[in-house]
Amino acid sequence: MFGKTSKPNGRIDSLIGAGTTVEGNITFTGGLRIDGEVRGNVSSSGDHPGTLVVSEHARIEGEVSVSHLVVNGAVNGPIRSNEFLELQPRARVTGDVEYNTIEMHLGTIVQGRLVHQGASAVKAVELKLAASH
Repeated sequence: MFGKTSKPNGRIDSLIGAGTTVEGNITFTGGLRIDGEVRGNVSSSGDHPGTLVVSEHARIEGEVSVSHLVVNGAVNGPIRSNEFLELQPRARVTGDVEYNTIEMHLGTIVQGRLVHQGASAVKAVELKLAASH
């Protein structure tokens, strides 16, 4: 209501368990929870909104690009969350963070830039596209 972006739903379709290491890029639909380690990029598939949960002991070495993201572990790489981003108390991010809506808890550490993607970013893209035609 009133243009407010909703928080991600609690539905998780896939899990990368604690003690598991995945090397390579991951593309998913629906919900993905990572309790282990990923060495590669993580993104949601196409136009489908995806929810990624990075738990307290999880680690991602790579780029993250999803619509809804909840981080309580470590992400070493840039983050793009085009709808909702929640950085919980034990979140450790090394890299630039692009977001639309953000919730940051006390204790979060971000070593990088926080860049809002809001309406002005969309207008800039539209103007750039219009100028190229």
